[in-house]
Amino acid sequence: MKFGVFIYDGVEAMDLATFGVLSMARRIRSDIELCTLAPTRGDVRLANGLVVRAEHALADAPKFDVLIVTGGPGWEAESRRPETLAALRRRAADTLLVSVCTGGMILGASGVLDGKPATTKREVVRPERAPIEVMRERNPRIDVREASLVDAGTVVTGGGVSLCIDVMLYLLRRLYGDEVARATARILEYQRAWSANLHQFPPVLMPMDRTTTWAEGG
Repeated sequence: MKFGVFIYDGVEAMDLATFGVLSMARRIRSDIELCTLAPTRGDVRLANGLVVRAEHALADAPKFDVLIVTGGPGWEAESRRPETLAALRRRAADTLLVSVCTGGMILGASGVLDGKPATTKREVVRPERAPIEVMRERNPRIDVREASLVDAGTVVTGGGVSLCIDVMLYLLRRLYGDEVARATARILEYQRAWSANLHQFPPVLMPMDRTTTWAEGG
């Protein structure tokens, strides 16, 4: 299965834990394929100054099974980039779209969350406005939820910031089953944190348009 991680200038470095979790999962599922992509191929400067090289440009990257949109302070600029929004809309037809943190704001701007439940980052340093408040204000067609993640079927949105780890573990469970997800959490030494998060801030799942909550132990 092929996973693409979309990055851009101003991404929060913590959101690269998406890549890290999947990299660890490859020790269990060697068929996992990973790459990075960005608005243009080449160097991307993250919010903390770290430079990461994107292997592909989003517009002409190969097909993925899953496309993960990361978040960070650069989300505001990226959510106004017409080429990015158009590419995400095209990918939505045949790709599972997943956002972590304020990556959900970019998906919201593209329109792929319209009519669906979704979530994004909640906690900020005031007077900065919480992205989840901004999502409610700017995107009235999105059913904004307070949850660690929301699975709307064709789109999965996650909260911020370290919850990107939980989103990836959930994704592994959805795509590969419970055993792979648990084994990955174990080798990450994250199983206790995952279990606590599931019980204290559970996901919202909407299989076949039925809203349920999931709070199984990790």
